[in-house]
Amino acid sequence: MVQSDYDYESKKESERKRKEAMTNFSNGVHVLMIPFPASGHIFPLMDLAHQILLRGLTVTIMVTPKNLHYLSSLLSLHSSSNLQTLVLPFPSHSSIPHGVENMQDVDISFVPDFAAALNKLHDPLVNWFESHVLPPTAIVSDMLLCSWTPLLASRLGVPNVCFVVTNAHAVSSWWVNDLDSMPDCYRKQHLGCIQSWGLVFNSFNEIDNQKLKLIKEELTEHDRLWAVGPLLPIKGRLSSTGEEQYQVMSWLDSCKKVGKSVVYVAFGTQITLTMQQMEAVASALEESMVRFIWVVKEPMKELGIVDDDDDRNVVPPGFEDRVAERGVVIKGWAPQLAILGHPAVGSYLTHCGWNSALEGILAGVLLLAWPMQADHFHNTALLVDELGVAVRVCEGLETVPDASKLARTLSGSLTMNLPERIRTKKLRKTALDSIREGGSSYKALDGFLEQLSSLSVMNREEK
Repeated sequence: MVQSDYDYESKKESERKRKEAMTNFSNGVHVLMIPFPASGHIFPLMDLAHQILLRGLTVTIMVTPKNLHYLSSLLSLHSSSNLQTLVLPFPSHSSIPHGVENMQDVDISFVPDFAAALNKLHDPLVNWFESHVLPPTAIVSDMLLCSWTPLLASRLGVPNVCFVVTNAHAVSSWWVNDLDSMPDCYRKQHLGCIQSWGLVFNSFNEIDNQKLKLIKEELTEHDRLWAVGPLLPIKGRLSSTGEEQYQVMSWLDSCKKVGKSVVYVAFGTQITLTMQQMEAVASALEESMVRFIWVVKEPMKELGIVDDDDDRNVVPPGFEDRVAERGVVIKGWAPQLAILGHPAVGSYLTHCGWNSALEGILAGVLLLAWPMQADHFHNTALLVDELGVAVRVCEGLETVPDASKLARTLSGSLTMNLPERIRTKKLRKTALDSIREGGSSYKALDGFLEQLSSLSVMNREEK
């Protein structure tokens, strides 16, 4: 099982060194972490927080009320003496519907509005900081909030660390090549990242070394850049209810005797497909004759964001009945990590968001890439064109794939001797090696925390 490979900290020697590191690193270091409110950003920041907490530092995570549940698994793993939450009301914004606090309820065009709304928390954060008995010695903020978090950190006299949830290939393409064409709001985020005290990437040197060097060249004031990924998902992260998860895992168990016979289809928490796209995917799944799990995001009609007559993400009538013997359609949240880690799952049709791509790679499944927006295209170029570990099947947010061609790709993706599948297996080992003791990402994370600890000691001595 894949999950056993995640337990890379179980050896006695590693535990001994970790306890020693906890003593060495802590030094009173208190980190305030500010995530961007989207699951693809919150989850990796929680995974980073977990690693920081394991090394003995103290962490406070700022969230708004409707995003607090994303922290439940992390809170269950760590003592309240080391991990605290700072829950602040989500500020009103003229463009964001009342009651919406997470990007899963809106489309990508709302990113600047969410950043602008959260900027209004500057003064409440300052008040909290100034009244805290042991205030944070550093801030780690999401890259999409760096239009204002470096200014907050400067006001408080602490360093801001920009957490980059994607890889350096995507970031270098935006920052080095597209800066002049960026809208002003994104340019401010870019400049804020560059002006931060340091940058932490959820990626690893073995696939990103050259692009990391390019970004370092842009950091004219310092060279503090650390690639600490792939950050392993916290066990017990948000999932379906117990009964729903039991049912889908039981169904997968029934497929296990046929080997890797299941295609997993999911496009993240933001993407919704048009009626024509849904029909094409349904036709392809039906024609391919593969076993499959298809996760369909439910539009948020009750919030008034989607018209009642909107036809996005509607499963074609009769489809579920016709494929009931070999397919499962999940509407809403799915236990993605458990599904990808099951030995019956062989390939994954994905939008190729970086978190999803890493989860697929760590599970050893073949990625079938359909990039749609944001970093998806750069991730696909890296994984398909440079590393050869994925297959590009379609491209574009509104593109309708050819159903018969997609059907052939789905059925062929379960072939075990595909070159891409063989290379995926090698990349998975490389990724896991990077986060084991002595690996590039393991050492980078230790180096990052050592610098934070040293900075904290210097600040206390000056005071």
